Amino acid sequence: MNKNRKSSALLLATTMLVVLALSGCSGGKSAGNTLSEGNGGSTNSGSKAETVTITHYTIDSEDRTFVEKLIPDFEKQHPNIKVKVEKAPYEQFDSKLQTLIAGGKSPDVTSHWGYGGFAEYYNKDMLLDLTDLIKEDGFKAADYNIPENLMNIYKVKDHTYGIPVNMYVTLMLYNKDMFDAANLTYPTSDYEDKSWTFDKMVENAKKMTLVSDDIAKTQYGVDFTWSERDMRPLYFGAQPYSEDTWTNGGVPSETYFDSPEVIAAYNKLFGLVFKDKVSPSTEWSKSVAGQNGDPFVAGKIGMSIGGSWNLAGANDFPFKIGVAAVPWGGNDKVRSTLYVDPLLILKDSKHPKEALEWIKYLITTEVQEKSIDLSGGNPPINTEAAEAYYKHFDGIDPQDIKNVYEGAVNYGFESYNHLITNYSQINDMFINELQPVETGHKTVEEVMTTIQKKVTEIIHR
Repeated sequence: MNKNRKSSALLLATTMLVVLALSGCSGGKSAGNTLSEGNGGSTNSGSKAETVTITHYTIDSEDRTFVEKLIPDFEKQHPNIKVKVEKAPYEQFDSKLQTLIAGGKSPDVTSHWGYGGFAEYYNKDMLLDLTDLIKEDGFKAADYNIPENLMNIYKVKDHTYGIPVNMYVTLMLYNKDMFDAANLTYPTSDYEDKSWTFDKMVENAKKMTLVSDDIAKTQYGVDFTWSERDMRPLYFGAQPYSEDTWTNGGVPSETYFDSPEVIAAYNKLFGLVFKDKVSPSTEWSKSVAGQNGDPFVAGKIGMSIGGSWNLAGANDFPFKIGVAAVPWGGNDKVRSTLYVDPLLILKDSKHPKEALEWIKYLITTEVQEKSIDLSGGNPPINTEAAEAYYKHFDGIDPQDIKNVYEGAVNYGFESYNHLITNYSQINDMFINELQPVETGHKTVEEVMTTIQKKVTEIIHR
């Protein structure tokens, strides 16, 4: 899952329940234990010891593999450390990671960039407890302009298991050309403006929607992909998981996917496609933009609600775009999903000290600023570097981006995929079970009983 980075106030919501809860989890090996096990001559950089190689495991996509371009400068500064990048497609990220660990080839540094999240990695005892390591190193988050409450997200019982590197939020991108053609006022970036509601969004969407037998002429007003499928009811104030989830190690005692409130929330979202007819079906989106394409980028969607990673590449869009707040949906506390990505050192790392040197390098102001361009627009965790991020996108008012980040954090909740155990299995199940609803072959009511039963089984498996 604070973009205004200079303001710590906005960050408080992010950590909110994150620290949340993993308080019932198991935990990983401590760095102190790792270092005392004779793990291959871990050395502080700059000493006259043998050169060691650490592995950075990431998704095979340009917004992640850009770190390869940073390695020469890092190795110049740290002559005793070599960095190797290991890659995997998003869909194979978690399975390959498990294979590497099982085969005794554990990477040193990674993040929860696959389907699984921090809670899942923690409960599987995959993570190194960094507490002793960062104490010995003298690491302080403030030295890297990282607000302490963001650091707290990846603490469990005062033990640190991750160091944030990027901060994504939920936001709305809108096609200014389509708004202009429909004579509509641009939506606000101010989260305190409660006149910007879900119903107002639907009203605007209807004025931009044009369905034609000629697919080239068809366009839709909105594509509302707010967070993961199981989290979406929260937007309307419906609770899919019990409150003790956040204090029970990411393991809810109860789930409510067959409750009237959750069913009503899903019906409202699917109603955008089948009732209001202002949103595209999945089949239409694939036919227009391809299996992995985005109909918004193709200029066929007026408003697109999703993660701020959708801003990446915005400078190359063939139309004018704006950034707005996610409209108010009825939940006074939550309108944004937060995605604070940490860098993690795995428990089986043979060189944790060197791995920490690599992480510290990646979160310096200079490197975080450089990474914005190299990655195509990844949002830095470093509050000083964030000011450059706000100015990165051509034709978008930097103040709008800053407003959206501040508001998203104040009205944000950390993504469920980071906080609930066994999430990769939950995610796969939701994709499979909701597919017939997305294609119009089943109703929400018909699938929710099955989903309720399966999600309970997965959580307690």
